[in-house]
Order: sequence, then C-alpha cells, then structure tokens
Amino acid sequence: MIAIVGLVVLMICVFGGFIIAGGSLAPIIKAAPFEMFIIGGAGLGGMITGNSGVILKGAFGGFGRVIKGPKYKKEDYLAVMLLVAKIMKTLKTEGAVALEAHIENPEASAIFGEHPPILHDHDLLDLICNTVRLMVVSSSNLSPYAVEDVMDAAIKLHHHNELKYSGALATLAGALPALGIVACVLGVVKTMGAIDQPPPVLGGLIGSALVGTFLGVFLAYGIVEPFASRFTQVIDEEGEMPKVVKQIIIGTLHGHPMPLIIEAARACVSHHNQPTFAEVFDGMRGK
Repeated sequence: MIAIVGLVVLMICVFGGFIIAGGSLAPIIKAAPFEMFIIGGAGLGGMITGNSGVILKGAFGGFGRVIKGPKYKKEDYLAVMLLVAKIMKTLKTEGAVALEAHIENPEASAIFGEHPPILHDHDLLDLICNTVRLMVVSSSNLSPYAVEDVMDAAIKLHHHNELKYSGALATLAGALPALGIVACVLGVVKTMGAIDQPPPVLGGLIGSALVGTFLGVFLAYGIVEPFASRFTQVIDEEGEMPKVVKQIIIGTLHGHPMPLIIEAARACVSHHNQPTFAEVFDGMRGK
C-alpha cells in the first residue's frame, strides 16, 4: 500500500505545485487524452512487439504486485520451514516411499494441508514436490550435491524469468520520454498547419504539444520506473522462500545438526520477515 501513498504524494507535489505557482490545469486536462492516446498506444505497441504474451501479462501484473507487496510474510516463512522439515523427517523415519502419496497428490496430503496457502503457490509447491520426487524414484541414495545442483538450476531459472517482467517495465520507462517527444512533435506539426492563426490560438496549440513531452517524462520517471524498480525488489524478496526450502532439504540430506539447518534457512530471509531461532527450533522439535 505504500506505493499508493507515493502516487498521492507525486500527484499533490507536481500538480499542486503547478496550481500554487498560478498555473491552470485546464490546458493539460484538455490535451491529456489525445497525448496519452499517442504515448500510451505507442508504448503498448512497443511492449507487444518486444515481448511474449507471458511477459506482457507478468509485466502489467507487476503493478498489482507492487501495490500488494511481497506475498510472503513472517508466518509464511515459519510455516514453510516447519512443513519442509516435517517432509524431511518423514523421509528419514519412514523412507521415501511414504512420501509418494504426498507429492503426487499434495491437495489430499495431511502434511501440505497443515499450510493450505502453499497449495496455491504452484511454483513453490513444484519445487518441493519435484525435489522430493527425485528421492522417491531414485534407486540409490542421491548425492546431496546433485540434488542441490538441480534445485539451484530451478531456482535460478524461475528468478531469471520473473526479472524479465520488471525488465520489460524498465524498458517501457526508458522509452516513454522519447514517445512524449514524438507526441510533442506531432503537436508542433499541427501547430505549423495553423500558423496563420492569432497568437492566443497558436499559444494554445503549442501548449497542448508540450503536454506530450511533460506526460512522457512524468509517466516515465514518476510512475513506471519507480514501479519497475520496486517490482524488482518484490521479486528479489519473494525469491528468498525457495532458498529457505533448499537449505532445509540439502542440510537434512547432508545430515547436518538441526541448529545448523535452522540457521542456514533463517539466513536466507530478510530481517523483517525472519522467524526467531526459538520459533523455528521449537516448531521443528515438536515435529
């Protein structure tokens, strides 16, 4: 929600300052729809040309993700740590076969049912299930290093694909000032066609043309680029969760002591979302 606050401050300072200085919003309001049609249409056309449908959907969906903020909170990290720890404990005590039903049908699994939100997080669910499936179908003990390599590859690919969304928005932000100039030039062309008109008319036409330049710069540096930057931060923060899962699985496969596994998992989480050592330790010990 802090993004909404930022937008409100932006609007108040830019347009409020203009009004306080004696400016009138009437020319801007009159010209804005036409200038926005040119700038927005050109920007959208460029986005469609330069990106796949998947990236377009993810990029424009980024505005909503920025407003909502990262989807994982402290309680989610704690719940996932305890869930994965229980899966690994089941692996050690009952064997890999005991996990087959859980990973093939997680919706009916009592283990996954302890944290229902994970059933809707398909990427994280796939990471857990696909990794555990390796252990189930393997005819011999898997090397923890081999499992770690597979998980690293999956995590890096997912993160790389997510960053394409914010990258597309950043590219749009870089193009908007130039597209504003395009709109302005078209306005000047229109003005030159009316060069025989009296100065008040010419002044209005020139002012309308300059609104294009204003909107291009305003949208780029006031809205789209900040959203793209924050979107990257959201993606990076959400990328901490798969690393937590990896640390618990790999640490358990290595046979590391529980305190080390806990601390390795906690070390992947930003401080404001980080469960305390006692919360995780007590939860794991209870399992």
